[in-house]
Amino acid sequence: MKREPSFDSLIQALFLTILVLMLSGCGSSDRLKNPRIAVNLPEKYNTTDGMVLDSEGNIYMSCPNWNDASYPAKLLKIRPDETITEVLTFPVDRETKQANPLGIDIGVDGNLYVADNQNPYVKENKSRLLRVLMRNGTAVGCEVIAEGFNIPNGVACTDKYIYVTETSLDADARPMPSGVYRFRYSEFKGGRIKITRGGNDRHLIATMYTGNSDQLFGANGIDTDKQGNLFVGNFGEGELVKITINEKGEVICQEVFAKGGGIRSIDGLKVDCRSGDIYIADFAANAIHKVDGRSGKVTTIAQNGDTTGAGGLLDRPSEVCLRGDKLYISNIDLPAGGNVYDKPHTISVIELGIE
Repeated sequence: MKREPSFDSLIQALFLTILVLMLSGCGSSDRLKNPRIAVNLPEKYNTTDGMVLDSEGNIYMSCPNWNDASYPAKLLKIRPDETITEVLTFPVDRETKQANPLGIDIGVDGNLYVADNQNPYVKENKSRLLRVLMRNGTAVGCEVIAEGFNIPNGVACTDKYIYVTETSLDADARPMPSGVYRFRYSEFKGGRIKITRGGNDRHLIATMYTGNSDQLFGANGIDTDKQGNLFVGNFGEGELVKITINEKGEVICQEVFAKGGGIRSIDGLKVDCRSGDIYIADFAANAIHKVDGRSGKVTTIAQNGDTTGAGGLLDRPSEVCLRGDKLYISNIDLPAGGNVYDKPHTISVIELGIE
């Protein structure tokens, strides 16, 4: 004779289910990986952000030195043996006497393209897009190629285009708009481009909105897949947005590809060109997530509480960078959301392994 489950057993099963969901953040966090220290940085490199891998296995990294601006902003290189070399001191803006390099990518021309966010120093559309001229791995110059951005953040380059995310098009609007600009390399031959403010520039190809009043930051990290489609992180909404682009360069679809599953914010991100999966730096949750490039399923691969970052623990991650089966993490350590800026200054690394 079949016995029906008792009321108590049903309640117990329901409780266990809720507990599992709470612990997992409604996403998968099985087998969390332990980050280790890749690089311990000296005080003169106290705040790091954007990273990009070159064809020789070097990681170029922007170092805005936000947390202690008495040190100038630098471009650094992490060699395959995880030693650091200094590549360039970024030129400061004439008005603010500051440089604040964030997102960075390598163009098809071999030069580095860098978002310089001047918003912390002078409000309203004074930020810049920089081009670092590279020759045989050496920086031979740095020039401003576009200006008039508000809060530029991420940069992604393809063989045809340079994309730049704008974290806020209008800081007073609710919900707040943000977006993605796109430029052709040839446009910069005519001199410095001036962006039209307020979302009316012809280079703006996508707009998204943020209604989270606690995190009023929009489009942030950006990368492209093999097909030339864009993945963009809406920081404040914790949304990974996919922008599908056809062969003519036209945007034919914009959709939320992943949300939830433990994601609280999306700062920097990288697409794994081998698998199509997307790795995300979650500043607010102090976590690193992987998003399946086919299904959008979110897996938390590393997470810890608020720490100093000692021993390789995450300390407000802002960017990720893949080098083989290693995922490097830039810990920006900004004093926000209860976090305290402190030593050590670190780049963490996670051994992903082959799954």
